[in-house]
Amino acid sequence: MTFAAAVNGVGNGMYIPFTLVFFHHVTGLSFPVVGAVLTVTGLIGMGALPVAGAAVDRFGARPVQYVLYAARALGFVLYPAAHALPAFAAVVLVTAAADRAFPAVQSALIGEVARGADRDRLQAALRALTNGGLGAGSLLATLVIGVAGSGAYTYAAWGNALSFAVAALLLRPLRPVRAAPGARRRAGYRLVAADRPFLILTSANFLNALSYSALSVLFPLFVVQWLHAPGVLTGTAFTVNTVLCGAVGVLVAGRVRGAGARRTRAAALGGTLFAASFAGLAVVGSARSASGWLIGALLVALVVLYTLGELIHSPAAEVLAVSAAPEAVRGRYMATYQLSWSLAKALAPSLFTTLLAVDGRVPWLFLIGTSLLAAGMLLRVERRLPVDSVVVARSPQAAAVVRAA
Repeated sequence: MTFAAAVNGVGNGMYIPFTLVFFHHVTGLSFPVVGAVLTVTGLIGMGALPVAGAAVDRFGARPVQYVLYAARALGFVLYPAAHALPAFAAVVLVTAAADRAFPAVQSALIGEVARGADRDRLQAALRALTNGGLGAGSLLATLVIGVAGSGAYTYAAWGNALSFAVAALLLRPLRPVRAAPGARRRAGYRLVAADRPFLILTSANFLNALSYSALSVLFPLFVVQWLHAPGVLTGTAFTVNTVLCGAVGVLVAGRVRGAGARRTRAAALGGTLFAASFAGLAVVGSARSASGWLIGALLVALVVLYTLGELIHSPAAEVLAVSAAPEAVRGRYMATYQLSWSLAKALAPSLFTTLLAVDGRVPWLFLIGTSLLAAGMLLRVERRLPVDSVVVARSPQAAAVVRAA
């Protein structure tokens, strides 16, 4: 599963950093048309999440993962031939739906193949390898485009399709453990809607998901439009974030786990570090007349602090959600949880640009509030969540004791 995540990351890295340019070159459509199609299909694609969740509960996460890999591979094979707008929109819609559903299905698969502290280790490893794959894929695409020119975008599309096929093959050795079929048939989304602690957990994740969108959406605009700093600082920030996630992600998660931190408290600590980094960025926004080298050094230092928050928050929050979900309906629970990510990504561009138009410091102040609110929600809901979802069990015997408690 970890190798599959790395290969999948390489494929995504080959087009994510160049999304608009990528689709413009492989389809021949204009940038405004490509952007509009991506936005509309992305929102419509969120509708695939409930369907994917129900399919996971009925068939298991791995078969659904195969379907999603196949849909994404087929989409990237067809992109170079989709020059007409209807054809492009149809292909994008299928791949967008698969992209939106993929994280929820992968989280459900983690729940099927790992237990206790192994879930935390697996989640940390998957995130580190995915980030490493994204960096490698981005570098590979850059080299290919540099050698072959604009025609290389077609090769990148086919290479991405191949990566999805290889990732699917690497899932074959997995041996998931699932709930009894009878239990799966009796449960539905009504159970999720009635689970208030899990809905609070999902709401807290929506607030933290806005923080994750800040680095990719808000930070570049803040650097260029408010600070009037060189755009290269944005690339530096992404590089620092990606390298740290890939290089020390597993180490940081292991240290947090070894310290005995409860998942709720680790996730709250990560959110608090987000807030601290945003406070620093608000201060930098007030000192934009300072020398360029000082601004650059402060931005890099704050990105490091932000990344530390990400490395602490991400494994704890994701495994907390997986472990809090009843096994019989884990697919539906993960689909609901993933909606918080998708909604935050959809709202972030318009929200951040509106706040930035008021003042460059306002969006960071807003994010300080959302991060601290999310941390408080996680701490308050801790007692209402299943004990074995909050406490990290280090062995099967410990897990039995936790469940008994």
